[in-house]
Order: sequence, then structure tokens, then C-alpha cells
Amino acid sequence: MNPRGALLIGASSDIGRAIARALRNGGYQVVGVSLEDTSDPSLTQHVAADCAMPEVASETVSRAHDVLGRLDVVVLAAAVMPVAAAAETTDEQWRTGIDATLGAAFNVCRAALPLLPRGSSIVAVTSVNATLAAPGLPVYAAAKSGVEGLVRQLALEYGPAGVRVNAVAPGMIGNVDIENVTEGYPLLRVGKPDDVAEAVAFLASDRAEFITGVTLPVDGGLSIASPAAWLRPDLRSRWLEPGTS
Repeated sequence: MNPRGALLIGASSDIGRAIARALRNGGYQVVGVSLEDTSDPSLTQHVAADCAMPEVASETVSRAHDVLGRLDVVVLAAAVMPVAAAAETTDEQWRTGIDATLGAAFNVCRAALPLLPRGSSIVAVTSVNATLAAPGLPVYAAAKSGVEGLVRQLALEYGPAGVRVNAVAPGMIGNVDIENVTEGYPLLRVGKPDDVAEAVAFLASDRAEFITGVTLPVDGGLSIASPAAWLRPDLRSRWLEPGTS
């Protein structure tokens, strides 16, 4: 029997490369997909393709299935993040952000679902911005929210077929040099690509065989903290100093 096979969309980003490593370490053969060519020793093969186009997504899924001999895991980690206020967002920014993030996710899932056996898994990488608003991200927030809605819908529809569908929602990953970037994070740090990758690998694995339709925050506690806890001096003074208990 062939080793388990995984298809990873968005393989060229830091998070994508970390996911490829985690899956490979878990015994998967991985076909990675991104817009540009990339060399990654964790990948069995890389495909340069734009899965925002339905026919390309279908061809890419078929190619991955042929290369791997089977398809057990699909990871949706492709995204584009235009930064602009809603009134200043161009038609091109809207179409590109929605198509590259939500459209590609749907296209790949639609093509892959008929090929996925019982016990297989789809894992999407979304964002805390799917539920927490931030200035200048209307396209990204809408697209990531859409992906989380798609996750729930597919989990419901394909659960009886033995296919689990989940998401991870990272907070800030990297960018440690930004001033005050850890403000609002109870763990007092931002994330690393490996933090996201390990969560994806867990949800993809048999260890999570009774988990479906969920979005797992991978955000150092950002999504549980009220902004007032960090902004109001009277509340801020109650926080423990780092290293105390």
C-alpha cells in the first residue's frame, strides 16, 4: 500500500513549508502547490498552479492523486491579503483576495472530495481576522470567514462519508521585530510557523478522529482577551509580571 498522501495548497509560505515538514515527519508524502516554483525537500513534488481557477484546481488535484497513489489529507493554506479600507478597495483587490483564499479552497475541495477515502481529512488555515476585526482588512476578513463557513458546511455534509473537515486560526505569526507586537497576547509572544504546522498535523491525523467542524485558535490566547484588559491602566496593572506566578 502507498504511504498516506497529502495535498498542500499554499506550500511556498513560511507556514506552508512548516506544514510540509510536519506532515512529512508524520509519514505523509506531500505534493505542494503554490503560484511560484519552490524547492522544498519535504515535498514529494511541487506544482506551480493557480487554484483560484476551477479547471486548474481540478487538474492539480488529479495530478497529486496520480503522483501519490492516494489522497488522505488536503491542507488549504493559500491566501492573499490586500490592505485597504473598504471604500478604497479596488475591484481587482476584492476579486484577487476572495478568489485566491476562498475560491481556491472551494475549488480544491470540490475536486478532492470524490477522491478522499473514509478516515481522510481536510484542514484549512484561516485567521483570527475571520472573527476579530482589524483596520484595512475587509477582503481578507471576508475571505477567511468564508473559509470557516465552508469548513463547517463540508464537515456536516461529508461526515457521514468519513471525511473530517477542520480549521486552524493563527494570530500573528513571525514579525517579532514590530514594536509592541506581543501586546494583547496572554502568552506574551507571537506565533511561529511550527506552532501552526503542529496544529494542522494534529487535526489531520487519526489522533483527532472524533473532531470535525471546528476552528482551533492558534493565537497565544489573543482571541480570549478583551482589548480593555490591555488598554485600561486599572486592568493592565493586574497582570502578572513575566516569570511570576
